[in-house]
Amino acid sequence: MTDFIPHINRRFLMSHPAHFIALGAGSGLSPLAPGTAGTLWAWVVFALLQIWLSPIQMGVLIAASTLVGWWACTVTAQHMGVADPGAIVWDEVIAFWLVLWLVTPTTFWGQLGAFILFRYFDAAKPGPVRWADSLFKGFGWRGGWGIIFDDLVAAFCTLLVIAIWRSL
Repeated sequence: MTDFIPHINRRFLMSHPAHFIALGAGSGLSPLAPGTAGTLWAWVVFALLQIWLSPIQMGVLIAASTLVGWWACTVTAQHMGVADPGAIVWDEVIAFWLVLWLVTPTTFWGQLGAFILFRYFDAAKPGPVRWADSLFKGFGWRGGWGIIFDDLVAAFCTLLVIAIWRSL
């Protein structure tokens, strides 16, 4: 569940470019499971981007989106007054883009499996993800990186499970 913050609405979303990015173009405003909504939004956008971008261009976009997202998550968390608010979903977006980019080519069912695994690792935060979530807390650049880092670890765990599955 997300932190309920009354002023986090459409007006807040549009009040600063960092908010629009960090809140996943509004997907983070979902009152129910914003992380899942952000991951679903990421999946749809990835499918559309694949039409126009080569795999190399997609990799560059993910890298650039990580750096821009670090800034956006830092600024938005500060403006919200919450160190790691649930409404910030850009961390899910870039982490799931990374998963999809690295498992492609795959079928819809492969992508769905990746989605389910990623959501499990991100929400349940087993072992390494919990560790990553505890490393960088607070506000400022360190806190902004902390918002992103645990999702990248969740992506790594997802990819590890997929790699093991494929090797069997």
